Amino acid sequence: MNIKKGGIYVDATFGGGGHSRGILKRISEGRVEPRELPKAVGGKLFVFDQDKAAGENVKGEQGIVFINENFRYLKKMLRVQGVTEVDGILADLGIASMQVDSADRGFAHRLEGQLDMRMDQRSEKTAADILNSYSAAQLQKIFSEYGEVRNAKTLAERIVEKRKEKRMETISSFTKAIELCIKGNPNRYLSQVFQALRIAVNDELEALRDFLEQSRSVLKTGGRLVVISYHSLEDRIVKNFIRFGNTEGIEVKDDFGNRENLFLPVNKKPIEASTEEIKMNARARSAKLRIAERL
Repeated sequence: MNIKKGGIYVDATFGGGGHSRGILKRISEGRVEPRELPKAVGGKLFVFDQDKAAGENVKGEQGIVFINENFRYLKKMLRVQGVTEVDGILADLGIASMQVDSADRGFAHRLEGQLDMRMDQRSEKTAADILNSYSAAQLQKIFSEYGEVRNAKTLAERIVEKRKEKRMETISSFTKAIELCIKGNPNRYLSQVFQALRIAVNDELEALRDFLEQSRSVLKTGGRLVVISYHSLEDRIVKNFIRFGNTEGIEVKDDFGNRENLFLPVNKKPIEASTEEIKMNARARSAKLRIAERL
């Protein structure tokens, strides 16, 4: 993030606060440039998380402003705080460990709980609502596009058939209903299915697109955008945005045929976790880190 002492930064996915504490330390203890003005010392960190429970991790931390909103409202919520420009933005996409490990949130197929999967408990739509009300065609699209499930059509039809017998409310009732559809490694298959449902419940890909578009106008010239993604759908959107300035991957040129670059990739290829890091944190094995500097 090229953090400077006294700068203004955003952790768009606060979660347990690990990244934020690292940023805060560098804001307050970072190297002071020779001509840095005294008033710049101190810095500020704005953290976003749509999960209200994440706010508990802010207690006792100085220099943090917690914003209980989805990062898709980045620009609006910063303006509410009187901020129009920041020096850097970090987004660690996916799901927080504290959410995965909580049975009552319904994110993990290995735990028993309600089919919830809402990152923002203020939202109304749950995974159970989707499974019990969406048409076979809608379900097939979710599993195919968001989970890349190979037999998405068969899976969708099975769900529609089984829900006629009994409404699916719990993780076990759902996994039992679809057990005949499971292909290959059961853990991998169910992870893909649950990922697809989670993305659909939380509208994750559209939220990511909104966030990236707003980061363009919020970042100062020279400011950095740092994004960690965990699956190809997210990474493709981030890669397109950094390369083309839009999430669709459309090359836009001016009247003279020159491409209007808004970001300079700091790393051409995504940075991935080392073997040593994966041994300490298995969930890092699919992480891809991309860094871009605002031109």
